[in-house]
Parts: sequence; structure tokens; C-alpha cells
Amino acid sequence: MKIISDTDLDVREFLRPGDRIVIGQACGEPTTLIEALIAGGGDIGGLSAFIATSFSGLFTARATQSFSLSSMGAIGALRALADAHRLSVIPCHVSQVAALIEDGIIGCDVAFIQVGPADARGNHSFGLISDYVRAAVARARVVVAEVNEQVPWTHGELLSAAEIDYAVTVSRPPVRVPPARIGATDTAIAEHAAAFIEDGSVVQTGVGAVPDAILRLLHDRRDLGVHSGMIGDGLVDLVEAGVVTNARKRIDRGVSITGALIGTERLYEFAHRNLGIRMCPTSYTHNPEVLARLDKLVTINSALEVDLTGQVNAEQSGSAYLGGTGGQVDFVRAGTRSPGGHSIIVLPATAKGGTISRITVGLAGPVTTARSDVDVIVTEFGAAELRGRTLAERARRLIAIVHPDFREDLARAAHAIAQRGF
Repeated sequence: MKIISDTDLDVREFLRPGDRIVIGQACGEPTTLIEALIAGGGDIGGLSAFIATSFSGLFTARATQSFSLSSMGAIGALRALADAHRLSVIPCHVSQVAALIEDGIIGCDVAFIQVGPADARGNHSFGLISDYVRAAVARARVVVAEVNEQVPWTHGELLSAAEIDYAVTVSRPPVRVPPARIGATDTAIAEHAAAFIEDGSVVQTGVGAVPDAILRLLHDRRDLGVHSGMIGDGLVDLVEAGVVTNARKRIDRGVSITGALIGTERLYEFAHRNLGIRMCPTSYTHNPEVLARLDKLVTINSALEVDLTGQVNAEQSGSAYLGGTGGQVDFVRAGTRSPGGHSIIVLPATAKGGTISRITVGLAGPVTTARSDVDVIVTEFGAAELRGRTLAERARRLIAIVHPDFREDLARAAHAIAQRGF
């Protein structure tokens, strides 16, 4: 392992023309390495990179002129890059990313990762992100680790010094994602969704206004568990309030399982050397065999739109790519099948200032989650339980949670479904 200071960093030392780079995502982004790639990648030529999500804001249309960037969606700050037609989207579940790297389908000649300082044995914690990082390390010709002394030590898999080719030492705040501002619509959606979470439930959710609003409504619950692809600052409040204990889980009792910490220094300080949080790869967090062992699993995911039969689009609206597949399908199926559990899709009833209904006759984009997998759809006007219902009954229930301004038009389409039976 060669140790390099951030002031001496030159990507030409380890990058070759045509190299394919896999970068740690979300709050685990190695920002010093990304900045160096942006500054020096043009001198190398033919470079490409993959990152699943990004919140750093470093990837702009101008910054990526010297290399191409691909992702599994336009999540976080990548949406602006998609708008500029500078992002190539690979439609896949987040649980598939590691396997795609392992199989060489997502090329990985070089891995750019962020880790925390080494322990006494020379091992590094993966810190804020686990998911596909281990797969990238295993596949790469060169592993470049940004060793950031401000990254918390989190429990889970470790990276040995022998697995690192170049260690770039830095001390800078990791990427932070502050809690979203919660509005009246978010609160109304959260109230309907939270009704499905009982004492002893195991919760999976993302980050954002609606997930945060839901978590704020759970302080009267007891012995909740967490098994999620990502967790945010809201977890801290629930653990400190004694709500999240993970005491009733059949597996990983007493431990919150996640693959990503996405939040602020409050979450990072809480997670530092906290045995109650375990960082795991997607081969565990999203594994159907693992998820099948969780009773009362309640999964909460978002959508751009839902049609009257229950098909969910969480990716694209017309020519605009706005989201991604993420881990939605993995968790939707798990929540629907879990004894005592539920899968909930949340979305506001309207878009564009109330001029468009998000519950529609037909989707304006791809089907992210099939109607055969859908359980519960929630808007600010209520919850529509669709699992096991006929198409006509689904349409009737969905119209009940549509904004009143659009119910009459959608009712005509629902009548046609009822007449046909499909």
C-alpha cells in the first residue's frame, strides 16, 4: 500500500486510458478522489465511472466532460446530470449492482472508496456505506481508498490494509444530507402510512420528508426493529426514545441492519462504534432469504405515479428521468410476503402545483413495481389496500385516495375496467 497525502494526489499515477471506475456512493462518496478525477481525468482519456447515487453535488455537466458517468438512476444530485443528458442509466435493482460488478458487466478496473482510519490491527471500517463496495474492491485492478479521519467507525465488514493499493489521507467532513423540510402533505401521508406499523414491526424506509414524517409518528410504539438499505437521522430519535430496540426480531436481535448511513453529523456520531448498528452489503440487506426471516416487516417506498390497476412508476415521467429502481422491488416483495407485514408505496396525490394527478389511467413512464407485487398505496387522502383485490376493486379503492379534482375523470376509466373485468 502506498500512502499519498491529498496535496500530492495525481490520478495519473494509478489510472490508465479507458479505465472503468466504480465509486462508493451516497454519504460514502470519496470526495477528494472525485475532485481529483474531475481535475485530472481529461489528461488520461476514455475514462468511465459508475456511482449508484450521489449527494455531493460534484458531478455536474461541466465536471463530467472528461469522463462518462453511469448510474442506476437519477437519485440525489444526479437528477441535474440526467436533465443535462450527461448520465447513462442502467435499469437494475440495487441488490443486483454487486453481482453486475462481480460478473464484469459493470466494469471495475479501479475502485474509488472512502473508509475510516485503521484500527490497531490495520483494518479499516467501511464507515458510511457498505452495499456494493466490497464487490468493487474484489474486482478492481487497483483499489484507491480515501482514508478520512472524520468518517465514523461502524461495525460490519472490514477492509484490511493489504487490500488497498493507494491510501489517500484526508480530514474533511463526509457528505451530509440534512433532514428534509416536512410539509402538511407529507404529514398527512405519514399519518396514513404509520397506521400499518405496530409494536414489534421491523421497518424499512428511505430518507426524505415522508419517511422522516413517518418516523416522527412512531414514538408511542414499542420494540420496533430496523432492516433497511439506508437509514437517516430519524433513527437516532427512535433509539434514544426506546422505540427501536430490535428486541423482537428473529434474526439480528438487538441490532439495526443497514447498508448506508445517509444523514448528518448527528447520525454519524451516533453510529460511531455503536454495536447497535451493523453495516452490511446488499447481499444481506436485500437478500430475499434473509428478508423472509423477518416477521411484521413493513416496507415504505415512494413513487412518481401509480395507475388504476396498481402499477408503480418510480423512475421516469415522460422525457424526464427523476428517480430510479433502487431497492424498491426487493423490499416490496419482502413486505408483502412477511407474516403480519405490509409493503407501502407513498406519494402525493398531485404534481406540478396540483395540476396533475399522480394516480393515473396510464403511466407516463416505465413499470418499476408490477401490480402483482403491490400491497398498499398511500396518499394524503388515505390508504388503498390492493393485495388480492380484483382490478375493478383496485381502481375503486385508488379513486378514493385521489385528489377530489380528478376523481370524476378517473371514475369513468374505472367504470370501463369494471365493465371489462380487467
